[in-house]
Amino acid sequence: MSHAPAPAASHSSAVQALLPDRITRYTRVLAWLVLVTNIVIVGTGGLVRLTGSGMGCETWPYCTSDSLVPTPELGIHGLIEFGNRTLTGVLVIVALLAFLSVVRLWNARPELPRLTLAVGIGIILQAVIGGITVWLHLHPAIVGLHFLISAALVAVAAAYVVRVYAEPGPRRLAVPGRYAALVHTTSVFVLITVVIGILLTGSGPHAGDDAAARNGLDPIFWQHVHSWPAYILLALTLVVFAGSFRMPKVLRLPLWSGLLLGVEALQIVVGLWQARAGLPIALVNIHMVLAVSLVAAMTALVLHLKAPLAVLTFADGSTAGS
Repeated sequence: MSHAPAPAASHSSAVQALLPDRITRYTRVLAWLVLVTNIVIVGTGGLVRLTGSGMGCETWPYCTSDSLVPTPELGIHGLIEFGNRTLTGVLVIVALLAFLSVVRLWNARPELPRLTLAVGIGIILQAVIGGITVWLHLHPAIVGLHFLISAALVAVAAAYVVRVYAEPGPRRLAVPGRYAALVHTTSVFVLITVVIGILLTGSGPHAGDDAAARNGLDPIFWQHVHSWPAYILLALTLVVFAGSFRMPKVLRLPLWSGLLLGVEALQIVVGLWQARAGLPIALVNIHMVLAVSLVAAMTALVLHLKAPLAVLTFADGSTAGS
């Protein structure tokens, strides 16, 4: 005697059938949206701070004590701050759609749903830290942590884009150990440069609100401290780029190291320009966006040091899987 499937099970199967079971163009578009939106929110967050709108909404999660949205009395600052908060919701939706686009690949490509899940959780955590930032009236340490988590989210999003395009299967290091060590050392200097940049920003004039505290560091001296690892980073990247032409062509390392080098060069130009121009808002905001773009480029380069066993070809023409 046969039994009809339970309605709940039937509904679940129907929903599952709507989700893709392979990497599609839709999957890749969503991957890029995850990366781009996480970079864009750094720009809008910078706009909040640079326009003095950090306390445009005086509390969190409400904008005022009795209103979820900004009131006319808050003016343009309230709109700017609330606009940045609203964009967080867009990021959550994009991350959720990205997760749904790969959730059926959990067994075949577990790294994909895990990366999207990490982004989604990170965005929610970031929103809470943003709220704490408002509660503590833009304390520079919390503001710095807020930016550092944004950079980490951009790194995870960049990793997701790389892995969406990558061939599935086991991977192995496809470059000499010395070259890999050089690239990883370069990534350490990316982190050092970003962290010192955060400390420098915490000592400067753009606090997000006139009453917000500063960290007490000498901004002139720390401008020089910030430049030291930046120039070491540039030198290391030049060596990485030169060495990339001797690596397996399948890795396309000249492309990724060249991208890193280009972002660094632009970042240095903007950094010097903004310092000599008195830190104008537009240049500082570009500098912030370039900082997380630098993190994304570094992440892409590191992930391209490995290749799937099925496609990695050695100099003698054999494959890693043979």
